[in-house]
Amino acid sequence: MIKVASYNIRKGVGSDRLRRPERILDVLSEIDADVVGLQEADRRFGDRVSALPVQMIADHSDYVAVPIGLRPDSIGWHGNAILVRKGTEILTQARIDLPTLEPRGAVMAEIRINGIRLRVVTMHLDLSGLWRRKQARAIVAALDERRPLPTVLMGDLNEWRRESGCLHDFGRHYRFAPTGKSFHAQRPVARLDRIMVDPSLHFSGCGVHHSVRARHASDHLPIWARLETG
Repeated sequence: MIKVASYNIRKGVGSDRLRRPERILDVLSEIDADVVGLQEADRRFGDRVSALPVQMIADHSDYVAVPIGLRPDSIGWHGNAILVRKGTEILTQARIDLPTLEPRGAVMAEIRINGIRLRVVTMHLDLSGLWRRKQARAIVAALDERRPLPTVLMGDLNEWRRESGCLHDFGRHYRFAPTGKSFHAQRPVARLDRIMVDPSLHFSGCGVHHSVRARHASDHLPIWARLETG
């Protein structure tokens, strides 16, 4: 069994408008997932340094970042990053270019954890419904070009509708975890954050992580799912 989580951390800025990355690490400790997909993990301007300092991750968590960032102090690409539990074997990593009018992308890693080889994709899709659909199709096409492997996709899809839009495009190939509403953290009204798996994986549990810390650490609540193969 593998536990995964997806979390839009809003660059470490909480409900009090203060940037306190240690709160994010506290929330991740509460969830205790094996793999975490992050969105808005890097600052947007300048050197785009990680909102979660690399040394802080090393010293105060059980995670390491998959080496995806193009800049020395960044852990992600277009804000997307993947954390894995220390000791996880990172086999490959890649960036997935997306059609877009604004900086957007997705990142992917193939890992071996708990004896299972797993492909992990995390993303943060566009605010525009038209571009979200184009981006969803681009991600599906990029994965179709790779050899079959148990795959989990997660991230902030920015899709307010329940079934249509990019959900339809992903839903033709992947199944969604019924995690629940995760935005806004103070009063969740929308399921913007999603976890999806291919037919080789099954959900043995899933949900939204509600805690006092999570309600204040970001404007999104993290979501999680337990995965099994076979």
